[in-house]
Amino acid sequence: MIEVGAVLLHEDVVKENFVCNLNKCKGACCLEGDSGAPLDANELDILDEIYPKVKPFMTAKGIATIEKVGTYVKDFEGDYTTPCVDVNKECAYVIWENGITKCAIEKAYETGVINWKKPISCHLYPIRITKYPEFDVLNYDRWSICSPACSFGNELKVSVHEFLKGPLIRKYGEEWYNELEEKVADL
Repeated sequence: MIEVGAVLLHEDVVKENFVCNLNKCKGACCLEGDSGAPLDANELDILDEIYPKVKPFMTAKGIATIEKVGTYVKDFEGDYTTPCVDVNKECAYVIWENGITKCAIEKAYETGVINWKKPISCHLYPIRITKYPEFDVLNYDRWSICSPACSFGNELKVSVHEFLKGPLIRKYGEEWYNELEEKVADL
């Protein structure tokens, strides 16, 4: 484990390579899984607040799901997540462009309608955060649907943490990321 401030990173976050290859996977991570995207407690009010502005970008099925269950739900483990259309189907915020999944929240952000990009768990994927009272632990979540991203990362020689530089800075700050880079250089 690598310690940076109050964060422990599994070494795979800096040693393994990864670059999303949406042309190959088509954004399957937004379509499959046990539940929706994990949400931080501070993101719940944000989802409620931005929903009216995100709604015009959403699919009819996504809107119907949100109208029925809300902008977020508790999953089977008692954690807050984005709602899913049907059971274990796509995230309610999923939209499609040229056969590739995209996020209605991110689309609203890109068009300047809202100033929040998307849930941090989505932005940080394939890193998953386990929160403890005193610190966070960052793990690299391996999933077979991401094998094209692993191959592409190997081809480009881009590590998980390098690929996720922007989201990591969004979550922990630039000073934190610079400290991580210093520690990685010493490995």
